[in-house]
Amino acid sequence: MLRRTLLSVAAAAAALAVALPAMAQAWPAKPVTLVVPFPPGGSTDMIARTLASGLQAKLGQTFIVDNKAGATGTIGAAQVKRAPADGYTLLVASLGPYVIAPHLLKNTPYDATKDFDYITVAVQAPNVLVVPAASPFKTVADVIAAEKKNPGKLTFASSGNGSSDHLTAELFWLQTGTEGTHVPYKGGAPAITDLLGAVVDASFQNVNAVIQHINSGKLRALAVTGDKRSTLLPQVPTLAESGVKGVDVYSWQAVAGPKGLPADVKAKLATTIAAVLNDAAVKPKLTEQGFEIVANTPEQFAKFQAAEYARWKNVIETRKITAD
Repeated sequence: MLRRTLLSVAAAAAALAVALPAMAQAWPAKPVTLVVPFPPGGSTDMIARTLASGLQAKLGQTFIVDNKAGATGTIGAAQVKRAPADGYTLLVASLGPYVIAPHLLKNTPYDATKDFDYITVAVQAPNVLVVPAASPFKTVADVIAAEKKNPGKLTFASSGNGSSDHLTAELFWLQTGTEGTHVPYKGGAPAITDLLGAVVDASFQNVNAVIQHINSGKLRALAVTGDKRSTLLPQVPTLAESGVKGVDVYSWQAVAGPKGLPADVKAKLATTIAAVLNDAAVKPKLTEQGFEIVANTPEQFAKFQAAEYARWKNVIETRKITAD
């Protein structure tokens, strides 16, 4: 009897010894890397750093932002695809690598529909159709009329081929049956500089990139691309209100991991990211810059990604857009 009891105690102790290391290794047990596939300083980088700081505070572990720019965001995305699916390497990117680059580049080094576990869309922001302050165009109808009168004459600046601002213009031309001339720049800053100088006629810029120029009177906002008016520009109508349907466009930043993340890690990430974004010290700062908090579930993000992927595939193929 004593021997049996001693054996039972020994077995229980052995089981506890095995269980304790497993409990001690609950995620995150070491630093987590957030890969941003763009240079420092942009909207995606800013969102990643906001998340890193908040996650670190709430989970008590180090979160590092690693900028791996290049090839329209696909280099950094491919790095995350190749990482172990353990929750210690994550991707924080805009819609480009998730739903646009795969249709623009011939040899994207990942399959956006199969190689990632989608965790959450963190934030979104509409684009806004802007023209220089001295422009003769006062409404969207003015722009459409000018394009119909002189097809291809009006110039639209963008931050580069395949960017959200470029594809919004392409979708606008598709839906209105008009044509303009796309002028790609190497980034948003030079595009906005030439817009301010009236070197180009118009642009669909992300609202948080141009809000200060709109407020100062240097740019005129004609319409926002959201499904509702922007809280930053309540006086500016949506494109739908201006008579243009089917151009509800948001740029967005989202978090994903390599395919095969443990279910508990994915759930913990989604709920903690939502808590960070809705924190009373964080949310107002983001909304002041034009971001809308989304913080959806992994299931909602996966469904959204599939819809956006199909939508931009159609626009890119219909308009014969290339990355060149």
